[in-house]
Amino acid sequence: MSSNSVLLVEDEHDIREMLTFSLERAGFKVLGAESAEQAMSVLDGPPPGIVIIDWMLPGMSGIDLARQLRRDPLTSDLPLLMLTARGEESDKLKSFDAGIDDYVTKPFSPKELIARVKALLRRSGDPEDGLLSVGRLTLDTRGHQVSVGSSPVHVGPTEFRLLELLMRNPNRAFDRTQLLDRVWGRNVYVEERTVDVHVLRLRKALMPFGMDKLVETVRGIGYRLSSAAPPTA
Repeated sequence: MSSNSVLLVEDEHDIREMLTFSLERAGFKVLGAESAEQAMSVLDGPPPGIVIIDWMLPGMSGIDLARQLRRDPLTSDLPLLMLTARGEESDKLKSFDAGIDDYVTKPFSPKELIARVKALLRRSGDPEDGLLSVGRLTLDTRGHQVSVGSSPVHVGPTEFRLLELLMRNPNRAFDRTQLLDRVWGRNVYVEERTVDVHVLRLRKALMPFGMDKLVETVRGIGYRLSSAAPPTA
């Protein structure tokens, strides 16, 4: 998923529909879940940019969901925003202790929520314009486009997600299992060599622009994207 995708965990249908409409109008892609358990199933796929959680959920509470997300390496760094009718200081402290990044008390305006979402994404390092850049290489998470300078780079959807993950984490080495979890999702069963195939395809797409060497092999581990951009041709 890209930074403009939101997982909305809210069991009240009318509130979920209203927030989905408002978030989509603001340019976000919204995934909905009615319970913590359903949210965990959604999160077996590629993670969204942010998770909005209602405190009072059927079954597992929003607080317990937040704790579980913080313990899971795949979701531990996701921005989390809590929605609740509880406004007491003790409740806010409890939510922050559970790993919540921000807290919105009901009733609230959709405009306020969207402003909080955008602020959280900025704090987590996601650019508000959706553009990720390393030298002349740019990835547009909203337009789903890759370019080098003014020239478009044609990549498949899997290569796009792979490149987005690497560009969000320059110089960080990922092993193949981590790449499979974050790009393909844990509910998709593919062999680790599949990662090598798609890295090769990504390098081939970048090769005409001299950018293929940005995607480095880390021996004994996996792959990383170097932030040391090649010189301009």
